Amino acid sequence: MPPFFLRSTLPIMITLSAIASAQERPTAGIRRLSDDSVAGRALPLQIGGRVVTGGEGASRYRRQWPGSYFEGAFRGEAVDLVIGPGDVSLRVAVDGAAPVALVHPAPGRYRVAAPSAGQHRIRVDVVSESQAGPTTFGGLYAPAGTMPLPAPATPRRAIEFIGDSHTVGYGNTSTSRDCSEQQVWETTDTSQGIAGHLSRRYGTAYRVNAISGRGIVRNYGGFAAPTVPDAYPYALFDGKAPAVDAGWQPQVIVIALGTNDFTTPLKPEERWKTRDALHADYEARYVRFVQDLRRRNPRAFFVLWATDLAEGEIAREVAKVGDRLRESGETRLAVVPVTGLSFGGCHFHPNVADDAKIADAIGKAIDGRKGVWGR
Repeated sequence: MPPFFLRSTLPIMITLSAIASAQERPTAGIRRLSDDSVAGRALPLQIGGRVVTGGEGASRYRRQWPGSYFEGAFRGEAVDLVIGPGDVSLRVAVDGAAPVALVHPAPGRYRVAAPSAGQHRIRVDVVSESQAGPTTFGGLYAPAGTMPLPAPATPRRAIEFIGDSHTVGYGNTSTSRDCSEQQVWETTDTSQGIAGHLSRRYGTAYRVNAISGRGIVRNYGGFAAPTVPDAYPYALFDGKAPAVDAGWQPQVIVIALGTNDFTTPLKPEERWKTRDALHADYEARYVRFVQDLRRRNPRAFFVLWATDLAEGEIAREVAKVGDRLRESGETRLAVVPVTGLSFGGCHFHPNVADDAKIADAIGKAIDGRKGVWGR
C-alpha cells in the first residue's frame, strides 16, 4: 500500500473535538507545564514494543516500530509525562477510561489529572507510524504529592504481530477512503487495530513489528527499502542497533505479509522477470522467515493470515507457504484467509470494523488450538 510515511515531515495537528491544541491550553485533564517545571520521581514502567533505552531527559526512550506503550502506577491526584522530539500521536488513559488523544504534541512536560487522590494506573499508547525517524519519550513522573508505585505486572500472555499497513492500522479510523497525507496520519490508530483487538480479547502484552508499504521480498510498487524480514532484526529502522528481544517469548505470532509484494505489477527493472519467479522467491523467503522465528520461539503458535486482495493472489501464496511449512515439519501453525472486508479506511485499507473482523478470524484460529497459552 502507498508508503506515505516516508516523508521526513508530517502535518502538525491535534485530533478529537476536545483537543484543539495541546501546546496552547489545558485539555481533558492534560495540560502543558512550563519548561522550567521541576521533575518528580520516575515511575517504574511496563513497556510494550521494541524500545531503545538509556537516553537522557526527554530522550530516555527511543522507539520506531508502531504500537509501543508505556504503563505505570501511582498514588495521588496527578502524574507527569515527558514527550521528546518526533512526530507522534499518543493516547493517554488513566484507570482504563476513554483515552485522550495527543496528536503531534510539542516536546515538553505534561500533567495528567487523576480522578481522585487514590491509587491509579496510567497507560500511554503510541498509535502513529514513524517511518520518517524515531520518536522519543521521556517517561512518567510523580510530582509533589504523588507517590510512584511498582509498575503494573506484565501479562503472562503475549502476542507478536508482524506485517504491513494492515497490521499498523493505517487510516483505520477514517470514515472515507479518500484521504490526504494529513488525514492518513491523523486517522491511523494501532491501538484500535488488530493488535489492540486481540490484546484486549486475551489480556495480553503485545508487540507490533510492522511497516506500511513493505513486503516479504518486494515493497509496494517495487520501491527500494528494506523489506520486513530485512528490518525485523533491528530495534530501529536504521539497521544498526540489533533488537534486544531477550525475555520476549510470545505464545502467539501473527503474520500478514504479501499485500505489497503482489498488489502492483512488476516493473522491467525489477529482478523478477515473471510473476512465477516472484512467487517462488516470496514463498522461499517467507518459509525461511517463519523458520527463523520458530528457532527463537520454539513453543509459539503461528497464524498466517491474508486478505482476498489482488484477485486472491495473496491468499493463494500464503496458503502455499503454509503447505511448505507443514511439509517441513511445522505443526503449530494456522493459515487464515479473511474475506468480506469493506476496506473502508484510507486508500482502501481495513477500517476499525474490518480490524474487528480480522481479529475475530484470528481469534477463532487461536481458540481452536489447544494449549496455545500453556495451561
